[in-house]
Amino acid sequence: MIYAAPNAEVDAILAQKNLLPLFQPIIDIKQAQVFAHEALIRGPLESKLHSPIALLNAASVCGREMEMESLARDVIFAEYRRASHAMPLFVNFSPDALLLSDGDWCFGLAQLEKYQLAASDIVIEITESSTIRDYAELKEAVTKLKALGFKIALDDLGEGTSSLRLWSELSPHYVKIDKHFIANIHNDPIKLEFVRGIQKIAAESNTLTIAEGIETKDELAVIKDLKIDFAQGYLLGRPFPKFQSTLTEEVSHLLNKNIIRLFADQQTMVSKQATVSGLTSYQVAALPEMTNEEVYDWFHHDSSLNSIPVTDHKGKPLGLISRYDTIDRFARRYQKELHGKKSCTTFMDTQCLIVQKDMNILALSELILQADPKYLLNGFMIADGERYVGMGSGHALLREVTNMQIHAARYANPLTLLPGNVPINAHIDKLLERRIDFVACYCDLDHFKPFNDAYGYRRGDEVIQFVGRMLSGMVNPEHDFVGHIGGDDFVIVFQNEDWERVCRDILDTVGKVMPDFYDLKDVQSGGIHIEDRLGNEHFFPFGSLSIGAVRVSAELFASHHEVAGAMSHAKKQAKKIAGNSLFTERRKQAVSMVMSKRA
Repeated sequence: MIYAAPNAEVDAILAQKNLLPLFQPIIDIKQAQVFAHEALIRGPLESKLHSPIALLNAASVCGREMEMESLARDVIFAEYRRASHAMPLFVNFSPDALLLSDGDWCFGLAQLEKYQLAASDIVIEITESSTIRDYAELKEAVTKLKALGFKIALDDLGEGTSSLRLWSELSPHYVKIDKHFIANIHNDPIKLEFVRGIQKIAAESNTLTIAEGIETKDELAVIKDLKIDFAQGYLLGRPFPKFQSTLTEEVSHLLNKNIIRLFADQQTMVSKQATVSGLTSYQVAALPEMTNEEVYDWFHHDSSLNSIPVTDHKGKPLGLISRYDTIDRFARRYQKELHGKKSCTTFMDTQCLIVQKDMNILALSELILQADPKYLLNGFMIADGERYVGMGSGHALLREVTNMQIHAARYANPLTLLPGNVPINAHIDKLLERRIDFVACYCDLDHFKPFNDAYGYRRGDEVIQFVGRMLSGMVNPEHDFVGHIGGDDFVIVFQNEDWERVCRDILDTVGKVMPDFYDLKDVQSGGIHIEDRLGNEHFFPFGSLSIGAVRVSAELFASHHEVAGAMSHAKKQAKKIAGNSLFTERRKQAVSMVMSKRA
């Protein structure tokens, strides 16, 4: 079938000016109000060219894209003027349109004069719809537009291949982050880090950011927490023929709600992203024509070598020669004379371990643990595709895994997998920075050491894991933060106004469940009897939970250090109360105690 260019349809649209302008609100997140509108264009209703992509593609096929762009601006400006709208209007321009001759641009300025609009009313939104041939020429054109009073926005940042270069070259007033990076950002640490990085660059370059494509409350909550300046998307307002001047009650509530949404953090991805590439140590490889005697001398002169890799002339890994095997073989009678002049490939290990440089370190660790122990001693070859790039040793692998475990322990407790000290402190500082009031609770198990001494660490770990699961299950997972400092100490950071009821429910649960962890004889006794070093017997009742709570505001606390100190003091006061207890301290106010005993 031969495709016919849609000349007639395009001609009719241009002649009749049959385009439909739509306007989608852009929201100022901090001020919680409509800031501007983006002008969008549609073809005739019930037409194959109704969608903007089909419309512009058809115009391009007919060689009339510039005429279609000009007509689109004409109907947009007409409606903008008719509505007497005072907010800025974002209007899409292709790079080709910006590179028109000065005479053509005079016609564009005449459109503004026709509708009594000023350049300061318009934000030129540059779309990367075509290949940019000359950045210097485009930069010069944008500089002239800025001088005339236009603001400049860069559309769909991150979508095109040259958008970051455009940002650098054009120094726009606004950058719009492509909706791909906003979709599901609350569950995607990679997208989160990308947007966080863009916001950091924007802040340092005095550029305002606009997040596109926001469709869910979770996406808006993360964007708000990242301090993106403006937002746009179906959740906030759909494209409509009329201008939207106010927010819906729901959106207004979401924007004014002073709560930080908990979302996935890149730190949890560190261990998952570490690769074998970091273990690579380059070792010169032997070639097949090298003899066994030459390899033996190589080992003799370099005592640090446990093995020697062998590759072909193109660098493709062939095998590995072990120091132990070589020296052991040549120590036998007549072996050196029989095999010394033969190729080193004669006795090389062709079943050696060869791994790709982008392999996950934890996956490699599991592989080696399940394989022959020789891989820890001899090491393994590292390749990029079919090309040898270096060697990895068992020692380097163990060192890296140990470092990862130490690093991970700072971010997540290995017993409960709850956030550790670093994310706890970061979360508290973030709340203080945002000047959000919250309640910080220090939770500490009572009589836990006697329990550990009586039943052993395994059963003690079961109690700690239970407490971690219980705390996580009883708080609001979107807004309340549960962390594990270590041992039997936990932290809860509440943004929930109903925090005190939650704490009481937690204490009730501990009181009811804790006896289940004790042996029957101790349950019947109401606790355990422990002898000290001198043989004196002491009785300890069932374990309980002490919660020290501190009401925190940015006016009274400067950092997580001060909050931690106040929590520690409140916890000590709570532990003075027998049984499951809650003590609430208010800094610089009369200290009040709220006590709840559960014998």
